[in-house]
Amino acid sequence: MIKGFIFDLDGVITDTAESHYMAWKKLSDEMGWAFDHEVNDKLRGISRMDSIQVILDHNSATLDEAAMAQLAAKKNDIYVASLETMTPEDYLPGAKELLTHLRTEGFSVALGSASKNAIKVLEQLNAAAYFDVIGDGNSVSKSKPEPDIFLHGAERLNLQPDECIVFEDAESGIDAAKAGGFHSVGIGPKDRVGHADLRFDTMKEATLFEIKSYFKDLF
Repeated sequence: MIKGFIFDLDGVITDTAESHYMAWKKLSDEMGWAFDHEVNDKLRGISRMDSIQVILDHNSATLDEAAMAQLAAKKNDIYVASLETMTPEDYLPGAKELLTHLRTEGFSVALGSASKNAIKVLEQLNAAAYFDVIGDGNSVSKSKPEPDIFLHGAERLNLQPDECIVFEDAESGIDAAKAGGFHSVGIGPKDRVGHADLRFDTMKEATLFEIKSYFKDLF
């Protein structure tokens, strides 16, 4: 039986993608690196250090780990500054409604985000009360596509993976959910999250009614 839900943050609860893009773009421009939306799409759902590596590989460039860490921190400073303009109006359409519905029906809810700024984002959205457990980039050492962040959330909720549904907008996130034995809902295009158990183009379509209808044997 489904007892818990675990949500990614960026691209599921709110859309910080453009803020991330602008921060990476500014850093890349300063370094003289090529960076565009196509490269940015490869960063979806992965850690800052892994993101730096993707950008380096795209530019056939190399840096030692200390220099990579310094640039990752600089990118984060740019990104965090942009979060100050985020408000409770910045939920993705349908996200707040689903979280409210889950609270009303008594489901356990965890956040499973690779972001180390997740708590700041939740504060800006005034969303912390919707989550029983907050798992972020500080919670585990291995990031997606490893399942550790979702396993952390399930464990903290005192649930087994097959009692939880994971919501993700990234290919690596769905891979992580599958690797951990979770049920999965993909948010986004088929070529990115079509391997999820259930897929919606947007969060607005991902109502609890639709989810229960699809996973009807588990409720």
